[in-house]
Amino acid sequence: MVVLISGTGSNMSALMEAAKDPAYGAEIVAVGTDREGTRGIQVAEAAGVPTFVVPFRAFAERSEWDAAMSDRIAEYTPDLVVSAGFMRILGPAVVGRHQAVNIHPALLPSFPGAHAVRDALAHGVRVTGTTIHFLDEGIDSGPIIDQVAVPVEDGDDEAGLHERIKVVERRMLVDTVGRLAREGWTIDGRHVRFGRTDTKEIR
Repeated sequence: MVVLISGTGSNMSALMEAAKDPAYGAEIVAVGTDREGTRGIQVAEAAGVPTFVVPFRAFAERSEWDAAMSDRIAEYTPDLVVSAGFMRILGPAVVGRHQAVNIHPALLPSFPGAHAVRDALAHGVRVTGTTIHFLDEGIDSGPIIDQVAVPVEDGDDEAGLHERIKVVERRMLVDTVGRLAREGWTIDGRHVRFGRTDTKEIR
C-alpha cells in the first residue's frame, strides 16, 4: 500500500507498526505527501520507507496536481492507497486509477468535509465518531467500510473531541486495512463486503 499523509503521520506510524508482523498481510511500499518538510515523511524515511512529495502549490491547476500525484503513486504499483490524515481532495486522476480508502472523523454521511468535528459540535449531536470508506470522486461520499461511534460529552470542545476520535480512528484504520489485506473485499453498489477468492498480500 501507499500511504498519503499531510502532517505528523500518526496513523501512518500505527500502520507501519502493524505491518511489522507478517501475519498482518499488508506492506507499506511508499509514503507520499502534498507538502515539504512534514514530520510524517521524516518518520517514514527514518524507518527506511520510500517517500515522495507532490507539492500542491507547484501546480497552476488542481487537475495537474491530481495527475502528478496519480503518476507518483503508480510508480509503486500499490494494491491499495490509504489516505491517512491527507488533507487534499484526491480527484479523478487518482481515484479513477487507484483503489483508495480514507479515514474521516465523523459518522458519514453526516458532516463530510474538512471541519467534521466542529460541524458535529455545532449541530449538537450526542454521538459522532469515525468512518473508513472507499474514495470516489465526491467529498467523503464513497462506499462505507466500517464506522465506530464516539459519544459527545458535556463540555467537549473541538480539540478534545477530535483527540478522542483519533484514538478510535487509529485502531479502526489498522484493523480495517488488515482485514482488507487478509480477506479481500467486494463492492456492490454502496455495500462493501469482506472476502473474495483472489486475496493476496497488499503492497
